[in-house]
Amino acid sequence: MSDFAARRTMMVDTQVRPSDVTKYPIIAAMLLIERENYVPDTKKEAAYVGDNLDVGHGRTMLAPRSFAKLLDALSIQPGETVLDIGCGLGYSSAVLAQLAATVVALESVAELADAARHNLAGAGLTNVSVHQGTLAMGHAASGPYDVILVEGGAEHVAPELIAQLAEGGRLGVVMMQGALGIVKIGLKSQGKVSWRFAFNATAPILPGFAAERAFAL
Repeated sequence: MSDFAARRTMMVDTQVRPSDVTKYPIIAAMLLIERENYVPDTKKEAAYVGDNLDVGHGRTMLAPRSFAKLLDALSIQPGETVLDIGCGLGYSSAVLAQLAATVVALESVAELADAARHNLAGAGLTNVSVHQGTLAMGHAASGPYDVILVEGGAEHVAPELIAQLAEGGRLGVVMMQGALGIVKIGLKSQGKVSWRFAFNATAPILPGFAAERAFAL
């Protein structure tokens, strides 16, 4: 067993399983996907730490615990289509590809989108497509989506994104209030989204997901 494989097992055993993540497909996916291949070369040694990891260009790989608990709360099914917003270098999309039928990965930074395509193709994942575009606006052309996953913090979610969620669909996001954050899961029913608290977590706010500030003299 390679050193990274051992670290991957330890990550699941010490960060994921103790966080009440018991769905086997999530555990299997996180044991399978080589997290070290989706971080900058200078960060490989930090790939399995238990914190959010800066992967450059303002993108963050969520801490393994937070990511696993988010997947658990969204309860992704094998036949579903998922929109992964702010996919960074592709790790989240690689894991999602093990859980869903189709993954649409969205990234606004060309360099990251190109790297994600390269990484996902290198892993032989054919059910993921990477698109470059404005994160907050989603990717309506491939919608509607059964699940939308926001890979970062938000203070608000644009109506344009909510509109891309299918009836009965779920949206998972880290809602930030100052330095504090909570993961919320939104369920779309009869065209409206109702939100529930999932767990506490923090993440840097993604471009376009900050609340507008009122101008004051």
